[in-house]
Amino acid sequence: MSLWHRTEGSGPALVLLHGWGMHAGIWEPLMPALRERFAVTRVDLPGHGASPPPVPGDLAGWAEAVLAVAPEHASWVGWSLGGLVAQQAALLAPGRIERLGLVASSPCFVQRPDWPTAMPRRVFEQFARELGEDMAGTIQRFLALQVKGDEGAKGTLRVVRSSLADRPSASSQGLETGLELLLDSDLRPQWPKMATPRVLLGHRDTLVPRAIAERLAILHPDVAAEVVPGAAHAPFLSHPEAFLTWLEGA
Repeated sequence: MSLWHRTEGSGPALVLLHGWGMHAGIWEPLMPALRERFAVTRVDLPGHGASPPPVPGDLAGWAEAVLAVAPEHASWVGWSLGGLVAQQAALLAPGRIERLGLVASSPCFVQRPDWPTAMPRRVFEQFARELGEDMAGTIQRFLALQVKGDEGAKGTLRVVRSSLADRPSASSQGLETGLELLLDSDLRPQWPKMATPRVLLGHRDTLVPRAIAERLAILHPDVAAEVVPGAAHAPFLSHPEAFLTWLEGA
C-alpha cells in the first residue's frame, strides 16, 4: 500500500497528518505560509482522500505506511487521529522523527476509569453505528462537533468544508478502521519511551479537552502543552497565527 503524498516548499522537512474523515487538503489554508518555511510533506492516511484502503488495519500498520512515504528525517505534526498515528510512528522509528508535534491529539481518545479527560466511548460507538446508515451525514455531524465551542465556529466550519471540497472523500473502510483506532488505541504505557512531544490544544475543545494537559504531564514530565484561547478542535484553522508561532518550536 502506497499512500498519496505531496512535498512542497523548501527548508526543514515537515510531515503533516490530518484527522479522521479528512484528507491532506485540510492543511491548504496554511500552505502559503508553510511553503516559505518548510519542505512540507502532506499525506493522506489510509482510506482517506486519494490513499487506498488500510491494509493492515491496525495502528502500527498505518504508521508504517506513513513512514514508507515520509522523508527519512523530519519533524512531524499530527492533528487528532493523525497525531495518534504520529505517536505510533515515533515509537516505531524514533531516529526518523526529529520533533513531534501533536495538535488536539491524545494517546487515548476514549474515557477509561483512570483517564476521565477524554470522550465517552458511546460517542464514538454512535458514529460507528451511523456510518453504515448515512456516511455523508455522519461526517457532517463530526465536522460540527469539531468546531463546537469555537469562538468563530461558523467561519471555521466554512474553512474546513472548503478545504475538503476538491479532493476524494474518505472510504467507508478508512472511516470504519479509523474509528476503531480512536476507540481502541491506548499509547499511554509507551509515552515514557517517546521523545518529548509538544502539544497544542484548543481551550474549548470537546473532543480532546484542555484538561488533558495535566494528565500528559504525568505521563511525560517534560511534555510542553500550550492552549489556544477561543479555539476548539481545529486550532490550526481557527487561529492560524497561534498555530504557526507554536509550529516554529514544534
